[in-house]
Amino acid sequence: MPSDEIAPSAIAKVKVQETNSDNPTSDSVVVEEPLEIRIKRGNTEEQLGITMRTPGADLELAAGFLWGEGFLKSADELISVKVCGDKTLSPRQRANVVIAEVAENSAESIRILERRFTITSACGVCGSTNISDLHKRGVETVTPTTHTHQELARMVSLLDGRQRIFEKTGGLHAALLVDPAGEPQWVREDVGRHNAVDKVIGAALMAGTIPLRGWTLVVSGRIGYELVQKSICAGISAIVGVSAPTSLAVDLAAEFGLTLLAFARNGIAKVYLPTDL
Repeated sequence: MPSDEIAPSAIAKVKVQETNSDNPTSDSVVVEEPLEIRIKRGNTEEQLGITMRTPGADLELAAGFLWGEGFLKSADELISVKVCGDKTLSPRQRANVVIAEVAENSAESIRILERRFTITSACGVCGSTNISDLHKRGVETVTPTTHTHQELARMVSLLDGRQRIFEKTGGLHAALLVDPAGEPQWVREDVGRHNAVDKVIGAALMAGTIPLRGWTLVVSGRIGYELVQKSICAGISAIVGVSAPTSLAVDLAAEFGLTLLAFARNGIAKVYLPTDL
């Protein structure tokens, strides 16, 4: 595994032994490392939290997270994103800390980066509350996609040959942004599906492309609420997933006009339609 003296890579070599063999061999596994995201306003710097991620496109991950969680209202509020420069830390430690400098008048947020914990049922939080929060943040209904359902279903094939780390390790998710013309633009991989989406949205933000009106997000796994939230906050018009959606993801997509396709295989998918309650 990587030592503390070098920055983390996305792939690590490990020793394995097949159950039907006496000879150990080497194998490639995806790297999972903590990333601390800090936000800086003026002279004040604070920790937003820590997420477990696959190293790579960390600056985009931080930028995409800030956008999706409402810390930024416009792209120009993001002044810079950089790796920590504290020379008292080892290169590997510095690589695991990213600092995003934002305008002093950028939006405050009480949201923290807790990827693996949820509020208990006693707290009175529900799906309707989460959707209401997005309305309060001023998130708008997305522009309808110009693609047919058949065209969207076929976009999963655009992931073929573009999952470089997955092809070597088989152990992570991918997210792909497809432009209104149907051309793939950014693909990113990560152990966390939310991180992969943050990375492609961060890439679009740093390229000055947000809002992504008419764009499509393709994901390699399940479509949960968080992925739909990030999509609508970025202005994405459609999301296509290889696996199943959750109920709250379907509700949120319907509320904001996002076209949602799941179980996309071989050019065929299920289209989730608004339900009249």
